Amino acid sequence: MATRKNSTDDPLAPLTLAVGQEDLLLDRVVREVVTAARAVDADTDVRDLASEQLQPGTLAELTSPSLFSERKVLVVRNAQDLSADTIKEIKAYLAAPYEEIVLVLLHAGGAKGKGLLDAARKAGAREIACPKMTKAADRLSFVRGEFRTLGRSATPEACQTLVDAIGSDLRELASAAAQLCADVEGTIDEAVVGRYYTGRAEASSFTVADRAVEGRAAEALEALRWSLSTGVAPVLITSALAQAVRAIGKLASAPRGARPGDLARDLGMPPWKIDRVRQQMRGWSADAVSEALRAVAQADAGVKGGGDDAAYALEKAVVAVARAARPRQPAH
Repeated sequence: MATRKNSTDDPLAPLTLAVGQEDLLLDRVVREVVTAARAVDADTDVRDLASEQLQPGTLAELTSPSLFSERKVLVVRNAQDLSADTIKEIKAYLAAPYEEIVLVLLHAGGAKGKGLLDAARKAGAREIACPKMTKAADRLSFVRGEFRTLGRSATPEACQTLVDAIGSDLRELASAAAQLCADVEGTIDEAVVGRYYTGRAEASSFTVADRAVEGRAAEALEALRWSLSTGVAPVLITSALAQAVRAIGKLASAPRGARPGDLARDLGMPPWKIDRVRQQMRGWSADAVSEALRAVAQADAGVKGGGDDAAYALEKAVVAVARAARPRQPAH
């Protein structure tokens, strides 16, 4: 999980430096700073910028004093990709930062843009490490931390079962932990996690989604019915369907010929998932992705109270997604 690298732990420090490539942790750093700033001033102006948006001169414009001396949070993503001229401007700004402005730099780490890293550290940045969690032990610690943060008790076996069932995606792990805390009273144990996420191992919510986006409607429906019969929450199935369809949309719009490692970083997916989605996306079109997402959104509304029969809403969504996955036949 994200860890502080120095003793400064004030989210309103003039400079926060988040270093790493784990998108969930980077986003949480940003959210923490923005929440703290708006707790002091609800009208805080937040500017969340990609590196290409911060051109030479932009920083001076954003940090120039106003008549109302409003509080600002400036977030710069992928700071390692900033131009040399922009980095020079940031270094000059760090020598004399403005009191009402909080600057948040998100940097991937590594050799690229190291000069900016060094300058930020020299300026006394509040630094938070946000590394990719490649080891199962790290993901297990993350899950334990999620339950602690949510104020709930979970047994070691429950945490391990959750990691085994969900895999390496931190967003999915965090979402699963939050869902369990919302739905279950008392200590969360292995049996509870098993009821939500395992049942028959191959019939989890993610298997339902995988079979659907592959166009295998019959297998997806079989997995869906088994999941529901073993107590998997319907909202987890709509979430898995949405994630699977969005992943196809993201990968389809990515540059052709990009390496899996680069795609994994840019799209926020683990490399193994890039390979899987590449296989699943055959036959999909942009219109089909939009069509499938609409069907999933309707099902999501149904399972959250907008309809009378959650199972029927899910079956309709699964069939719609599977149909969208199949290439259209030309009319004769």
